[in-house]
Amino acid sequence: MTDTNNPVRHLLGLSGGKDSAALAIYLRDKVPEMEYFFADTGAELPETLAFVDLMADYLGKKIIRLNAGRDFDYYLKLNGNFLPTARSRWCTVSLKLKPFEQFVGDDPVISYVAIRADETHRTGYISTKPNITAVYPFKEDGLIKEDIVRILEESGIGLPKYYEWRSRSGCYFCFYQQKIEWIGLYENHPEYFEKARAFELFHKNEGRDHTWSQSESLDEMLARKDDIKAKFQAMNKGEKSKNLMDAVINDEDEDDGDEGCLICFK
Repeated sequence: MTDTNNPVRHLLGLSGGKDSAALAIYLRDKVPEMEYFFADTGAELPETLAFVDLMADYLGKKIIRLNAGRDFDYYLKLNGNFLPTARSRWCTVSLKLKPFEQFVGDDPVISYVAIRADETHRTGYISTKPNITAVYPFKEDGLIKEDIVRILEESGIGLPKYYEWRSRSGCYFCFYQQKIEWIGLYENHPEYFEKARAFELFHKNEGRDHTWSQSESLDEMLARKDDIKAKFQAMNKGEKSKNLMDAVINDEDEDDGDEGCLICFK
């Protein structure tokens, strides 16, 4: 029996990515009491923020912004100005997971997770808090990637604009980006590329060898950007379109087996 003084809350987190947006659309009329939230890291692309605003208009509800006043720069200082890496992802913990659990508090919650039926290798982030129950509507209803694209197109929302040059949502400096995506950042948002580069230079001046991409610095990457673009074009030879819009629809999941990132990218 439900405690009327502490009713179950229904929560759906929007990452700025296609899957969580499609899930919100899919469930809008099925779960009218849904609460929507977005963990704003302070390092989001303008396209991501615009897409979240578009979703708020479509859903007809406010999307709660988490992390008010405590963005990436705040936590960077707390972590001794050491940048997050694949091995030390304090950004995910500080800016995604902890804010979510604080938002939940001690209320009984059903958390709706946008993992598809064709993502059999993924489980997603599962909280250890006993008051949070995760459910997977797409998996339960057998919806796959093509269904998600269809839902977005039929709603009139469409895919986020950054998919024209990027295969995922997340921070502009995300260390899981492909090299072609770093070049896309340079060409579409040179000011953000320069900010990411400044982080690397700070570490270099401190005598550290940290780079966003494990194999080379952004300066080294930029020096061979024509080669990176040529290799990308060669890999996509014969495709109707040779941009990351194809990559996100066709094989976005091939090189991303890290479960924790789903709360950022889905």
